[in-house]
Amino acid sequence: MNKTELTDNLAKKTGMSKAAAKRAVDALFSTAPREGIIANAVSKGDRVQITGFGTFERRNRKKRTGRNPQTGQSLVIPAAKYPAFVAGKSLKERVLK
Repeated sequence: MNKTELTDNLAKKTGMSKAAAKRAVDALFSTAPREGIIANAVSKGDRVQITGFGTFERRNRKKRTGRNPQTGQSLVIPAAKYPAFVAGKSLKERVLK
């Protein structure tokens, strides 16, 4: 399902107009600066927990040593922050059915 299909399904399920549903989806999931609620919270280091569905959070990856596969030369891969999602119990159970 892509963003357009998600918007259409939200509009049908709630009786909203497609324009209103698009604004709602954008408000939650946009990655543009200062627009998406989830992306803004995670980028600040906050956790977004939706009970039963899952948790969005920012994790830290430590600096580590890697290897260039073409040359075999060792290199240092810098520390990084990355987004993570952990599925909730209800979502896991639903997928397993």
